[in-house]
Amino acid sequence: MQFFLIYCREAHPIDGNNPGRKAVEDPVTNAERRGVAAKFVADMNLALPALLDGVEDAVGRAYASHPDRLYLIGKDGLIAYAGDRGPFGFKPQELREAIEDELMLNKSQALPPPTPLRDAPVKLAILRRTK
Repeated sequence: MQFFLIYCREAHPIDGNNPGRKAVEDPVTNAERRGVAAKFVADMNLALPALLDGVEDAVGRAYASHPDRLYLIGKDGLIAYAGDRGPFGFKPQELREAIEDELMLNKSQALPPPTPLRDAPVKLAILRRTK
């Protein structure tokens, strides 16, 4: 099982319709988006591996990523769980149950508690939609 953060388009760029508190312009190139994403990951002190949606936002549009979403991609490559809009729609117990189902664990067998990934390297790779 692997967990990833996928950095999609900036939700509140200062040059957008709903500017946020951070002075971030909406990136227009993949290199600019990579820079914004890298700063976000560093500022948030995230150890979760991060992937980058390109400026065409193909992944964000395909998965309705805004504002936030939790997805589980099954062993067969299909969506096994699609959460509601976050952060208020996050239901960790539902995701946990979907993971258990996907791993075909006996319901009486609980998953171990999550382990923080404090020293995991963070890599930003541009996601490409595959056919």
